[in-house]
Amino acid sequence: MVAFLFIQFFKFVNPLRPIKMMNPKVDAFFSNVSRWKEELTFLRRILLDCGLREELKWGNPCYTFQNANVALLHGFKAHCGIGFFKGALLQDSEGILSKPGENTQSSRIMKFTQIQEITALEASLKAYIFEAIEVENAGLQVETEKNPVLKLPVEFEKKLEEDPGFKAAFFALTPGRQRGYNLFFSAPKQSETRESRVEKYRQQILNGKGINDCTCGLSKKMPACDGSHKFFTSRNN
Repeated sequence: MVAFLFIQFFKFVNPLRPIKMMNPKVDAFFSNVSRWKEELTFLRRILLDCGLREELKWGNPCYTFQNANVALLHGFKAHCGIGFFKGALLQDSEGILSKPGENTQSSRIMKFTQIQEITALEASLKAYIFEAIEVENAGLQVETEKNPVLKLPVEFEKKLEEDPGFKAAFFALTPGRQRGYNLFFSAPKQSETRESRVEKYRQQILNGKGINDCTCGLSKKMPACDGSHKFFTSRNN
């Protein structure tokens, strides 16, 4: 498989050309990285070796092909890794990709916790990257469900069943707002934390507001919150 993907890559990228220069904005990002620095630096080199263009998007190193997003580097508390924007279209012959979230449809991530894991998979990782480039080169798109059925956390489902008005208010929200709340409520590992989050945002849901909507009326970017309430609070303290 690796050999086949290298041959495919030859069709639209000249592997003998010089590696693209590192982006100064990404250099600045790495100068401030402390956790996973060795691992992320190695992953960066691999992505650049594959001929991708380096940019800084959403505060993270992003790698593109002909202006299309291919991969994103990320570092979290428990792991670091690469996220493939159209990972659902990759064959994943080695079973090393996973969904970043239960309701994720397109992206897939590859997690690492030590440099040795990356070095052991370097050849396979490059094959995955070349395959992701080929996906973009072919113009392939992920077929997504418009409004996929949400898998709600048990604590949230229970609260909805106990209060019909609360349930009606939640399902009256737009699908995007429903997904936003569900992702936020599902994230904590502890049941108590999930339950407290639901209670904290109960009234906001009853008011028909999304999790990122303005609730103070001061935002200049309605309906989204722009942080104006923080300025108002500090000014009055």
